[in-house]
Amino acid sequence: MTGGGDTAAEVLRLLERRGGTLAVAESLTGGLLAAELTAVPGASRSFRGSVTAYATALKHELLGVDGTLLAERGAVDAQVAREMAEGVRRRLGADWGAATTGVAGPDPQDGRPVGTVFVAVAGPGGFSEVAALLLAGDRTAIRRASVAAVLDLLLEQLQKASE
Repeated sequence: MTGGGDTAAEVLRLLERRGGTLAVAESLTGGLLAAELTAVPGASRSFRGSVTAYATALKHELLGVDGTLLAERGAVDAQVAREMAEGVRRRLGADWGAATTGVAGPDPQDGRPVGTVFVAVAGPGGFSEVAALLLAGDRTAIRRASVAAVLDLLLEQLQKASE
């Protein structure tokens, strides 16, 4: 994984170059992704905003994640991450959406062990990509690694879209 700040700056540079916008939906990262992006000077040219849907119900209410999916699988799930990214993209009127959901600890959640994380990116034309991670470390390390992972995934997808 790359350094979060450098990757955030590169993501925003690519978005600005093509006139694109980004919105993010966060759960376990609790606003760290938005903070990483807004630490970059000029972020407002491409970054539209974020939704921190920490409570499972808010993933449905604010982001439009399927309620049955949440009831059956819980919030820590690949499809939930995908729907969060798609939902924030729609709700905030952005070209791209990114999302994080997972278990930072100290206890397991929804039958998933600590360190289980799903990050997702949704883009124009119904495109979406999800990465499943099993991260080690304490709560802080897992949250930071989740931010780095979603920024890496977003950068990779933006670069592919530029080809």
